[in-house]
Amino acid sequence: MPAAEGAPQTLYDKILAAHVVDEKLDGTVLLYIELQQAFEGLKNAGRRVRRPDCTLATTDHKNTDFRFKNVPTKSRKGIKDIATFIEQDDSRIQCLTLEENVKEFGITYFGLGDKRQGIVHVIGPEQGFTLPGTTLVCGDSHTSTHGAFGCFAIGIGTSEVEHVLATQCLITKRSKNMRIQVDGELAPGVSSKDVILHAIGLVGTAGGTGCVIEFCGSVIRNLSMEARMSICNMSIEAGARAGMVAPDDITFEYLKGKPLAPPYSTPEWDRAVNYWRTLQSDPGAKYDVDVQIDAKDIIPTVTWGTSPEDVVPITGVVPDPETFKTEAKKKAGRRMLEYMGLTAGTPMEEIVVDKVFIGSCTNSRIEDLRAAAQVVKGKKKADNVKRAMIVPGSGVIKEQAEAEGLDKIFIDAGFEWREAGCSMCLGMNPDILSPKERCASTSNRNFEGRQGAQGRTHLMSPVMAAAAAIVGKLADVRKLTGYTASPHVEAYKVNTTTSSGKAHADESIEDDDSAKERLTDQPEDISPHVNTTATEAAGSQGLPKFTVHRGIAAPLDRPNVDTDAIIPKQFLKTIKRTGLGTALFYDSRFKEDGSPNPDFVLNQEPWTNAKVLVCTGPNFGCGSSREHAPWALNDFGIRCIIAPSFADIFFNNTFKNGMLPIAIKNQDDLEKIAAEARAGKEIEVDLPNQVIRDAAGKELCGFEVEEFRKHCLINGLDDIGLTLQLEDKIVEYEKKASAKTPWVDGTGYLKRKGRGGRLAAKPVPVPTTNRGQELKDPIDW
Repeated sequence: MPAAEGAPQTLYDKILAAHVVDEKLDGTVLLYIELQQAFEGLKNAGRRVRRPDCTLATTDHKNTDFRFKNVPTKSRKGIKDIATFIEQDDSRIQCLTLEENVKEFGITYFGLGDKRQGIVHVIGPEQGFTLPGTTLVCGDSHTSTHGAFGCFAIGIGTSEVEHVLATQCLITKRSKNMRIQVDGELAPGVSSKDVILHAIGLVGTAGGTGCVIEFCGSVIRNLSMEARMSICNMSIEAGARAGMVAPDDITFEYLKGKPLAPPYSTPEWDRAVNYWRTLQSDPGAKYDVDVQIDAKDIIPTVTWGTSPEDVVPITGVVPDPETFKTEAKKKAGRRMLEYMGLTAGTPMEEIVVDKVFIGSCTNSRIEDLRAAAQVVKGKKKADNVKRAMIVPGSGVIKEQAEAEGLDKIFIDAGFEWREAGCSMCLGMNPDILSPKERCASTSNRNFEGRQGAQGRTHLMSPVMAAAAAIVGKLADVRKLTGYTASPHVEAYKVNTTTSSGKAHADESIEDDDSAKERLTDQPEDISPHVNTTATEAAGSQGLPKFTVHRGIAAPLDRPNVDTDAIIPKQFLKTIKRTGLGTALFYDSRFKEDGSPNPDFVLNQEPWTNAKVLVCTGPNFGCGSSREHAPWALNDFGIRCIIAPSFADIFFNNTFKNGMLPIAIKNQDDLEKIAAEARAGKEIEVDLPNQVIRDAAGKELCGFEVEEFRKHCLINGLDDIGLTLQLEDKIVEYEKKASAKTPWVDGTGYLKRKGRGGRLAAKPVPVPTTNRGQELKDPIDW
């Protein structure tokens, strides 16, 4: 419930309250989204993007939104166009489809020929697109990265992306408040990555479920913006909806001179900073969950298993699952040891690695590269390390690192210096692990197959990954000869001389106008005013109605069933929502040779025709925000999932697809349902009466579902159509917001002489000004 008037508020409460367009009695909130980083549904519905001026796109890594992990990180010298540069058919189709869509919908776009291109969670802050006090969404769970700026930033699924594009609003619920306070002083060799891995190890991957985590304390206050972004990036791995850090002078210093931020030393900048300073949690604000961490307890930390919560100090050993508290945890631990090829009791420093990856939206910023270079300088990669890859987060970072000579340090040491991109983080492009190869990685997830089928991933900080590359094993960076640095205290001032953010074409197209045109790196310019055609097709498109659902229930006895397990990454390059049923639980359903695995439940009768999935382990659907997981379940025929608990984003995504996730927290009730499933029997899910029955009609238990979600499912209602019925309230909110925070509103940047509110379309590369609008002459502020 909203805080009582005058009551102390947390940072999250303040930002949420400032963006509520409408709120229902059941607590459902229509939240205005200022910034966004899927088009098929919009096309089919005849809808337009409501606020193109507040939307940014780049070729990165993901499909049906604005990012593609398909982009190769090989050299772009000699590139002619995307069609010939990207060799994989499905990846090429996705990237070409994105370019067609940004043109059609009028979205500002950083393409492959633009050095501002890169990982979306890197380029947003880098360009000043991410600002304190705003709400920001993107079709990726690690959108939480932007919370480092005091921005409420959340990952959403494709259906919700379409909803925000069409309405500039998001239907959501208020989250709980969680505080992780880290006080003291970090020791040399300990970085922000160690802080967040340590915290996840304490609270678990479901510890923050239903919460927004605010990170605070003396350690957080002394971190650079890059380090804060790394921490907020991985808040999602603790199950949280978002992570946030209150903005302060370090934040403001970072934003000075950024291309899309309010111009420094102007009344607009001063007004913005005065507002941003109010974005602090009030003394006495209440938190639902409070975690206190002493910095002296944190030492370099690495993962050993297949979940980010499976962490140990580098000085420790591989845990023995037989010491775990419950039989379920013991069983999961045994599975992880087998998958990771490890033996309990093995010292972590004796684990040999095959590859090293330094990059990803967690650790690919200039500070990360500087810290890794400090470890590598004057040394050589170990002979047993097949590849050590350095992948900058953006073209701007790559250019800056090269200007500082970091690339030469890495190359001299035997590392690969790559183009900007996501690379091996998810392994959806050629940068992958081979089966059973082991990687020291600075990415954010170590799920089974995350970096390649049967690949084994250990998460760690950039300096720890660099040390592993030099030693050839997981290594304690503090023991390396000559290493004395303390990466966590690198001052934010080191990054105040970054590139102007102007577009820079890669070498091959700098003087080739036809190549620029082929790359289509910028759509024709459009007015940044609200798109008046956005509501032309405001009627509901409709979903299949969900009333009484009856069918065979399949049992699944696993905790933390992640989205990579539900549908592996090789199936994520489709731009369609159908045809994914055969990919459901693919790595479990099929052997290496492609033949069915007879031991997996969905390959056994009668569960080959299951309509309900009953998972007895908690935290079902953890991991990515991609909507492919519910799409695959739905396409298989499973429209209802029953589990003790769900990851927040997956939970939302199922409803958006006309599916029903049911959380059964009572263990006895869950066991009754699971017993029916193990017996191969049907169960009946009665949504109107909120009851689950056995095949004979006997009631097994009741369940809870939010009234608004229930209403939409029973009536097959489409969220976009419902939201657009509140057009008057949205317009009224936009008027007030434009007056209060004009630096966020793209219309605030049209005060140019002789333009009449329109900007001429120019081919790229071009400099940019606020909110991505093109500019040939200086801004007349």
